[in-house]
Amino acid sequence: MTVHHLNQLLLVCSLVLLVAVAAVRISSRSGLPSLLVYLGIGVAMGQDGIGDVHFDNAELTQVIGYAALVVILAEGGLGTKWKEVKPGLPAASSLALVGVSVSVGVTATAAHHLIGLEWRQALIIGAVVSSTDAAAVFSVLRKVPLPSRVTGILEAESGFNDAPVVILVVAFSTAGPVDHWYHLVAEIALELAIGAAIGLAVGFLGAYGLRHVALPASGLYPIAVMAIAVTAYAAGALAHGSGFLAVYLASMVLGNAKLPHWPATRGFADGLGWIAQIGMFVLLGLLVTPHEMGDDIWPALVIGLVLTMVARPLSVVVALLPFRVRWQEQALMSWAGLRGAVPIILATIPMVSGIEGSRRIFNIVFVLVVVYTLIQGPTLPWLARKLGLAKSSGAADLGIESAPLERLRGHLLSVAIPEGSKMHGVETNELRLPPGAAVTLVVRGGESFVPLPTTVLRRGDELLVVATDPVRDAAERRLRAVGQGGKLADWLGTGGNDADD
Repeated sequence: MTVHHLNQLLLVCSLVLLVAVAAVRISSRSGLPSLLVYLGIGVAMGQDGIGDVHFDNAELTQVIGYAALVVILAEGGLGTKWKEVKPGLPAASSLALVGVSVSVGVTATAAHHLIGLEWRQALIIGAVVSSTDAAAVFSVLRKVPLPSRVTGILEAESGFNDAPVVILVVAFSTAGPVDHWYHLVAEIALELAIGAAIGLAVGFLGAYGLRHVALPASGLYPIAVMAIAVTAYAAGALAHGSGFLAVYLASMVLGNAKLPHWPATRGFADGLGWIAQIGMFVLLGLLVTPHEMGDDIWPALVIGLVLTMVARPLSVVVALLPFRVRWQEQALMSWAGLRGAVPIILATIPMVSGIEGSRRIFNIVFVLVVVYTLIQGPTLPWLARKLGLAKSSGAADLGIESAPLERLRGHLLSVAIPEGSKMHGVETNELRLPPGAAVTLVVRGGESFVPLPTTVLRRGDELLVVATDPVRDAAERRLRAVGQGGKLADWLGTGGNDADD
């Protein structure tokens, strides 16, 4: 690698990123899932496309895919709201464990009897495609106004089920006989327990440190948050636990810890998530050889049909038996089992291990993901409306950014009043902030002024609120309560606690 080669590589990568960014706009208008656009870019650059780039390094693809998945899970965990996930946590855990087991069994049986694959190959395909993709679920569900319970269950499931599926795929792809089922169950339980313990510990320690240490520049907070998340993954993996579960849980803890400069951190993580998705999908597209996939299209369609219409619905019904979930919600969860890059990345594991027929497994999984993502993703909002689950948006939440004033033992809260907020029309003294907190400045229309007690707040205003350390959380809760319920928030039951935010 010379400087000249580096210059060429940087030029190609920057152009690919620019094309991919432009493609996001096109895909959002057309309803086409962006992951298919990225895969298309990779295929177009490959040996069967106009780029004529020969790339067949499955091991490098797997390594880069793992790294990208860590970033995607971190970004998803940072954006997951604990208040939405908490009620559905048992159901999501059941879907990630019991549901995955049912789906693997049904899909593998169909692949063996209908397609004629050997049992090892059938089990690998069943395990690979039984995991919902975190990137696809996060990107689609956050655009669809679903009930918070459904969104929380699906997001938590997509964050949890990568861990057991990776263990199953690695076990099925190991040379020699496959372990007995009870060995696999014990291994999965141990790795999940280790990963969960490390993820929660790293998340809480990292959140405590960031809340009590004032860094010299606001731009350091996003870097520190992502570094803590990656630390959780690495520590979990090195301790022979589930690194994927560790990074998701650590990021969820950080995302709900009300850290300083949070909007900047979310923007930074969102950008890294996009880069990870683009790089991962383009690389997977490069690895594909379209002219070799002709014989695998029909098997992929059959397996995908069984997965979508039988295995996924049955797994949802069985996993949710102990819980009271309406049939409409179960139907939507069955259709929302979105696949994306994760199954394709997992399909590289048998290729690296040298399993017989691994290339065919990869081709079948690739075709399945492309076809059924194209069908399920765009139709999910329509199905939600037909089932009566499309939720109208309520009052807009406030954007509150906190900067610690370490030496003064206080916090400076920057509050943006968006369209739809019920803080519009409220006077400053009607905010009734706790003693020790006060609105010190209002920015309106590009001009700033010190508010009077009778100053009426409007949409689009930006407020600077100074709060002492003991009342910082109470002040933020009160601001959010007024944003949701107006000046009569306490009378209406929107007191700003975790259940009402």
